[in-house]
Amino acid sequence: MRRIMPLIMAMGLIATLSMSAITAEEIIANVERNKINEAERIDGSMTISDRFGSRVKTFISYAAGADKMLLEFTNPEEKGQKILRLKDEIYLYFPEAEEVIHLQGSALRDSVMGSDFSYEDMTGEGDILDQYKVTLLGEENIDGRKHYHLELEARKRGLAYPKQEAWIDAETWVMTRANSYSLSGRLLKEMELGDIRQVAGKYVPHYIIMRDAMKKNSSTEMRIQSIDLQADLPPDIFSLEELTW
Repeated sequence: MRRIMPLIMAMGLIATLSMSAITAEEIIANVERNKINEAERIDGSMTISDRFGSRVKTFISYAAGADKMLLEFTNPEEKGQKILRLKDEIYLYFPEAEEVIHLQGSALRDSVMGSDFSYEDMTGEGDILDQYKVTLLGEENIDGRKHYHLELEARKRGLAYPKQEAWIDAETWVMTRANSYSLSGRLLKEMELGDIRQVAGKYVPHYIIMRDAMKKNSSTEMRIQSIDLQADLPPDIFSLEELTW
């Protein structure tokens, strides 16, 4: 018995040291370092499936850093509709009405074209560490790969998701799964990311599926057809003046 106890204590110490080898903040920093690009262009599609059937939307998106993003729909039904994010502000442009709408408050959480993605989901979440307190819950094996399991708790009121869970691939620093919760702990959304490919030294998921737990039999699949992480973007592309062009 005396020989067994030191062994158990040693194993516990090894596990503790393994867990403390990296902090939750360092994990998120690695995720954002891999994810954020200075000049990015994506051509993609979004397949919305619900009780009304399935429909496909296509889009081009542009991003610069963590706080500038422009998404333009290219499918015939919504061709020319745009979503612009500048830091914490989101604007919509509808070519038929030639009108720009500034989204505020709860409207930021509205569904984009009946999909499981909200406007905030589609345009990014900003600086994670500025918005959330992060805690490393442990390490898990998912599909044969080591993942870090994190808990995120909102630092301030007004965020779409007061609580989140995220699973981060320990090699690629890609978030492969995420669950979002209300303040009471009710599950709001589930997201999975896959088909991870290396592009210009970064690891990029080319497939995302989002499920809104508030909707029955609903899911939205997003796929990347092409991506350029060193795109030559027009200087004024992320501006209200250019939004109507």
